[in-house]
Amino acid sequence: MHPAVNGFLVGLGIAAFLVIIEYIMVKKAVEERASLRHQAPQFEPTDRARIRAVVNFCLFVPPAFAAAFW
Repeated sequence: MHPAVNGFLVGLGIAAFLVIIEYIMVKKAVEERASLRHQAPQFEPTDRARIRAVVNFCLFVPPAFAAAFW
């Protein structure tokens, strides 16, 4: 397998891991905030922006790893 493809796949795995971990952490914070307020859990705009920022960053991780491995 070409080293760039190998790097891309490694970067893709790391990016997916980062997005999943960030989503779990934000979801936990939303649930804790909702339990304190005695309301149903709802994502606020800052929560969505935090997840979106990580997703946008992770779009560049696989190509960067591909370039680094090559």
